[in-house]
Amino acid sequence: MPTTAALTRYADLPALIGLMEGDEKHSAAAHSTLDVVWVLYDRVLAVSPETADDPARDRFLLSKGHGPAAFYAVLAAKGFLDVSALRGWTSFGSALGHHPDRVLVPGVEIGSGSLGHGLPLALGTALGLRAQNVRRPDGTAPRTVVLVGDGELDEGSNHEAIAAAGRLGVGSLTTVVIDNGSAMHGWPGGIARRFEIEGWATREVQGRDHDALYAAFTRPWGDRPLAVVARVRSAN
Repeated sequence: MPTTAALTRYADLPALIGLMEGDEKHSAAAHSTLDVVWVLYDRVLAVSPETADDPARDRFLLSKGHGPAAFYAVLAAKGFLDVSALRGWTSFGSALGHHPDRVLVPGVEIGSGSLGHGLPLALGTALGLRAQNVRRPDGTAPRTVVLVGDGELDEGSNHEAIAAAGRLGVGSLTTVVIDNGSAMHGWPGGIARRFEIEGWATREVQGRDHDALYAAFTRPWGDRPLAVVARVRSAN
């Protein structure tokens, strides 16, 4: 295994996840999010351990919090967590639980795991930052990105948040939906259509393609909220 100091690359993430031993890792949920979370922290989000408390930082909210192993691995690779902390995850006294806790884990913005809350919380975060007129040094608004699962969109709280965000023109809000075919009800026309009819800009990409994900997150989308549907069905 590479030394702790070298565990900073995408190629090291499986080794970092491997440090989190146990039978309740929700490995399918974790691995379905791995590439999206890596691309966000490696190439998109303006946040680091040094700026984790900066009001103008970008924010990532993991609503799909029942599979946090990939998130913890990325946080460790990026220096938010000590790699050694991964070995004791979910044990008595560990900050790393089966659901992330914003009070205990550096870099975590919300306590999550109860599905359906992340998108409304992300909308509230983006609206709060807009009301306070928080700006980055370049004058742009900090970005709020929330990761949800496709099955999670069955929760009614998301319907309200999607509708409100579109009507309020919250352009600093991005929702990335991990589509692994787990939704019970689905949506006529597909997931992207669900957001489009409420006024969101949408993109659909393969959830393992890093360049496609980066382009989807960074190509201009105007003053509307953005929804990125990342398909990972072949792996889960």
